[in-house]
Order: sequence, then structure tokens, then C-alpha cells
Amino acid sequence: MHVKKTVIWCCVFGLGAAGVWAPCVAGSTPPELPTRVVYAARLIDGVSAEVRLDVAVVITGERIVAVKDRAALDLPATVPRIDLGDATLLPGLIDTHTHIFLQGEVPEEGGYDIQLLKHPLAYRVARAVVASRRALEQGFTTLRDVETEGAGFGDVGIKQAIEDGIIPGPRLFVSTVSISTTGGYPLEGYAPEITVPKGAQLIDGPIEARKAAREQLDKGADWLKVYMTHRSWLDRRGNLVSQPTLTVEELKAIVDEAHGWGRHVACHAYNGIGLQRALDGACDSLEHGLEMTDAQISQMLRQGTWYVPTLAVYYMDWDPAQTPSGQRDRKRAALHAVSFAKALKAGIKIAFGTDMGGIPWNQPIAQEFVREVELGMTPMQAIQSATGKAAELLGMTGELGVVAPGAYADLMAVQGNPLKDVAELAHPVFVMKGGVVSAGAGSGH
Repeated sequence: MHVKKTVIWCCVFGLGAAGVWAPCVAGSTPPELPTRVVYAARLIDGVSAEVRLDVAVVITGERIVAVKDRAALDLPATVPRIDLGDATLLPGLIDTHTHIFLQGEVPEEGGYDIQLLKHPLAYRVARAVVASRRALEQGFTTLRDVETEGAGFGDVGIKQAIEDGIIPGPRLFVSTVSISTTGGYPLEGYAPEITVPKGAQLIDGPIEARKAAREQLDKGADWLKVYMTHRSWLDRRGNLVSQPTLTVEELKAIVDEAHGWGRHVACHAYNGIGLQRALDGACDSLEHGLEMTDAQISQMLRQGTWYVPTLAVYYMDWDPAQTPSGQRDRKRAALHAVSFAKALKAGIKIAFGTDMGGIPWNQPIAQEFVREVELGMTPMQAIQSATGKAAELLGMTGELGVVAPGAYADLMAVQGNPLKDVAELAHPVFVMKGGVVSAGAGSGH
């Protein structure tokens, strides 16, 4: 009889590239870990508006069993303790819009196309492993990864490798290949007689749409990712225009199939016809939403549609201001700021998402918090967008994104107070996932 053994990986010392990863716990599952206690001066639990002081979080195995005032803790002295001192403890952070198989689009390195045309799949897998580890080191213990950009079902394999303890990384909710239509996704611009790979599965018609949904769900998709718009440009009046892709009927087939499996659908949509089709087709989360009308925001409220705005990525790598693409870049950012503010005021459900992968993985994920606050969120709202709210989007309320009894022991800490400066979230001093210390104090023990 073959007995499968799992190795859980920890950062033996340091944080980030300076850390050394090595197997630190051998056994069948994390619940065999002993009871431990984590102390911190402050606790933001991911759900409540109040900050608790001088807390003790008691962990058994991979779950939190109690959150108490430190003075009220009554445990034997032999129980291991991790004292974070004057730090702020938070739930492990959640990014609901990433691409671990995408590594930015640097023109001098070949941009997007080179990743599909010249990088072997094994090379892309290796880089996805590094991206996953970097996310965990930054305190992001969960990612919703919304398509592999031409790397097939590689995200399913990365998810399995993390769950089996082969590599370190966050909990992954994966979307596999994504779905768009003919003429609705790169690669583009090549000689028409040449067949080039595409970054999405292309369909035409409700029957093909439903079949693609079934194929992706059958091969391990937790969510389905659909492109409702493609390229965008400015018309002669300076209005942002986005090419629509799927019809309402095509999207409804995908949504119906996903919901039948108990899964959900994320829709990329910039504005205009495609965004309206996304709402009329009952998408579960709207990604980006650069320009949303008041009527569309009202429809999102009625339908309970989530909004994942991905702000920071639209402030990066603008083309020169005098060029049509540069004018488009600036228009998108300006419209996005207005839409975000309107959605926030209206009470739309907003979850944290970054489009990391579109942003190179060597940049801080937490820069999105700064944009959220600049555009109207309070620091607490921004934190909750990446904790309790993001967990709700994923259907994991009470298990992820909160420091409370019964939740997974996914924790991160920063030395300062992120309610005074949300940029502190870019500098974690402690990361724990499922009761295993991945970085910072206590790692390797």
C-alpha cells in the first residue's frame, strides 16, 4: 500500500527573496500541528469595524479555535507562543483577480505575444511557481486566478501542487482557460494564413459556449472567466468605446452551466454594450468596469453583482500623451475613478483585485490598497475588500478573510498601523497559512 506524505513548506528565515524555503513539517495534514498562540498589540479581524487591542489568537491544527484578550488567556506554559509585539494582526489577504501565468507585458522583451510563442510551458510553470510564492510572502494567502493566458490548465496543476505541499503558495481558486469569441482575444496581427495560439478559448454561439463551460468545469475550473469586451479606443468625440464580444445568449449558456455545477462566472468588461450584456447575462462578478452608468450600477445592486475594479493597473505604462493609445490610457483611468466612486457610494459589493500578471510580479500587490483609499475608500474598507468581502465573493465567509474561531489560521501582520497608513500592508512581518508560519517570526519552528 502506498502512503502519500505531504511536505509543508516554510520560510526558514527572512521575508521575500532573502528567505530560504525548506520542508518544516512532515506528516499527512496540517491539523496534526500542535496548539499555538499568536500575540499582537492590535487585531483587525476582517469583518468588524473595531480594532481589538492586546489579543491572543489560539490555533489548533490549521484552524483558529479562539480569539481572546491576552490577559484572559489560560493555557499551559508549554503551549508555543509567537509574540509579534507592537504589530497589527490581520487575516491573510485575498486577491480576487490575478494571472500567475502572466509576467507583465514588457515591449522590449516581446510583450504578451512572446509568452505564448516562445516560452515553453515548463518555463511558464516555473515562473508561475515563483509568482505564487511571492504572493504568499506578501501576506496574500488566497488568490482567485482568472485564467492562464495560453497556458492551458496549468493553474489546476499549480493548485494541486500547493495543496499537496510540494510548493509554497496561496490557496488558489482557478479559472483555467477563459472564454471569448472569434476576434475577441490575442494573439492578433499575424498573417491571416498563419494559425497562432490564442490566450483564451474562442467560441461562437450558445452551443459552443455551453460546451466550453463544461470542458473547463470538467477539467478543474472553480470559476469561469468570460471576456465581454476586447480592445478599446476613443471615438472622434473622445468617448471610450470597447469592442463587445459574447452575446447575452452566449453568456447565459455559460452562466447557466456554471451555476448548475455550483460555480460562478467572472466577466471582464470595460464599458458600453459588452458591459451591459455582462449584466443582462447575470455575471456574478464584473471585472474592471471602467465606465459604468447610473442605470448599470442600479442593476448591479438589484442583481447582487460583485465589482472587482483592479484600479492600480490602469495607472501604469501609459503610452505618450499625444498618441491615440496614450489618450485612451488616460481616459480609461479618469473614467475608472468616477465609476469606482459611484459604485462605492451606491453600496455595490466591492472585492479587492489587482490584475497581477498584467502588473509584473516583482511589484507589490498591496499598491492596490493605496489606489482604493485615494479614490474614496477608508483604510478599513480597503482592508475588508481584501478580507471579509473577498471571502464572501469566493463563498468562503467565516472560513477565509476573518480572524475568528472556526476560520482557517491564515494570518498576516505588519509592524505599523495600516489604518493610519494603508501602505503598511506592503510590508508584512509575519505570514501564516493554515497554521503554518510561512514567513517572519516563528518560521522554521
